[in-house]
Amino acid sequence: MSLDLTLHHFPLDPASRQVRLALGEKRLAFAEEQVRYWERPASLVKMNPSGLTPVLCVGTSRDPLVLCEGRAILDYLEETHPEPPLLGRDPAERAEARRLMQWFDRKFDYEVGGFILHEKMEKRLLGLGAPDLASLRQGREALRGHMLYIDSLLADRDWLAGSRLSLADFAAAAHLSVIDYFGDVPWADFQAVKTWYMKLKSRPAFRPLLADRWPGLAPAPHYDDLDF
Repeated sequence: MSLDLTLHHFPLDPASRQVRLALGEKRLAFAEEQVRYWERPASLVKMNPSGLTPVLCVGTSRDPLVLCEGRAILDYLEETHPEPPLLGRDPAERAEARRLMQWFDRKFDYEVGGFILHEKMEKRLLGLGAPDLASLRQGREALRGHMLYIDSLLADRDWLAGSRLSLADFAAAAHLSVIDYFGDVPWADFQAVKTWYMKLKSRPAFRPLLADRWPGLAPAPHYDDLDF
């Protein structure tokens, strides 16, 4: 089934990146509209009262189906385009994928992104001054704990939720990739996680993320290097 898809997103938003990865993996062509969500543009608030990205419009511009928030969009894509399946075929593996998606979207985002991305990205976008070093240190310490957890999962699994690539991998990679954009992921200390991430970076769906750039926010030199 061919659909007209338009994704309203911010390139360095982990939720938007998860949707972009799912669209790419399912080989669904889509148009892009980059949004400065922090400016609360009326067009975005009209589509999504929360004023947040991502928003996916399905169908014609005259009468589109408007889907808001990352999880709702991902569920829609999985239900309407089930191949390839991105939640696994086994019920237990699907439950584990959903658990890990929640882990990264809530726990990781609060403990890591809430500090590192706020200090390195949001403050600059909002003109709030220099990063607070204590907050950066707290975020980096939490990041190491999460890296240890990912490492423990990969000790017994091919992918985070089990034997198949899933939305759990995309959730983790979306959050880590934005942290990596700013050069804060300690890859050298977590070789299993680095190898897993390299596999993801090599997938065609991931390539557009590596090309992301935002004015005034330069990526780390290794950001788009497939082999680090």
